[in-house]
Amino acid sequence: MNVVTGATGGLGGATVEHLLKRLPADQIGVSVREVAKAQHLAGRGVRVRKGSYEEPAALRDSFAGADQVLVVSGNDPTADMVHLHRNAIDAAVAAGARRILYTSQHGAVPGNPYPASDIHRATEAVLADCGVAWTALRNAYGPLDQVLGPWQRTGEIAQPADGPVPYTDRGDVAEAVAVILAGDRSFDGPVNLTAPTAVTFDDLAAIASDLTGRTVKRIVLDDEQWVAEQLMTGVPEQAVRFMLTWYQASRDGYFAAADPLLAQLLGREPHSAADRLAADIAT
Repeated sequence: MNVVTGATGGLGGATVEHLLKRLPADQIGVSVREVAKAQHLAGRGVRVRKGSYEEPAALRDSFAGADQVLVVSGNDPTADMVHLHRNAIDAAVAAGARRILYTSQHGAVPGNPYPASDIHRATEAVLADCGVAWTALRNAYGPLDQVLGPWQRTGEIAQPADGPVPYTDRGDVAEAVAVILAGDRSFDGPVNLTAPTAVTFDDLAAIASDLTGRTVKRIVLDDEQWVAEQLMTGVPEQAVRFMLTWYQASRDGYFAAADPLLAQLLGREPHSAADRLAADIAT
């Protein structure tokens, strides 16, 4: 049995949907905080059990009988996420899982100034010491509007200096994770799940101009100027400073590497940045 955590969330839920296309429902289990929110899966034959990273005993029950466990990383900025991830990993080991898969982050390497990378690297270290086979799925997905700002309204990508990033569609990542879970090929240690091409904000401005038929300008803001503008819109300073480290990491090249594995797993070209911008424009 494959057990997926966070199955009522975006990535976990999409992964389960793709698994249902590849495996019988009775070979799929989910571990969720609120069982009521997963009744649509129970009705299709998926095993649904309550489990949260804060409750090790419940996790062990929700992982019982699992051959593989997918631990979807948490993102609570106020929590000790490494400790919570360790709870999930320990529970999977105790349940007898032969492999643990973890949704890590692209660029989770030493020196990366983006604080989330420290959480992922520390969790990968826990996995390396857990005593069973493990796979860290270093993905590069994220909403473009979060990093580009309100360009559709302003006609400008007015953000701090950036660097190349293989912006990756979450749906493509979820499908690839399901392929790995359901397949016969094993992946040990960290693997990168990224779009095949890394692009910059200059590239995205040109793509957006072509798609909209109007000029979209790329304006590079000084870091502190950008911070001040964000604060004026009411964004908390802690959140602004956190996001700034992402721009700093991208321009330092920590997210630049693109990998062909995602396309190989999907058996097709992943959605490109142009595809994603076009979809955003259409909504």
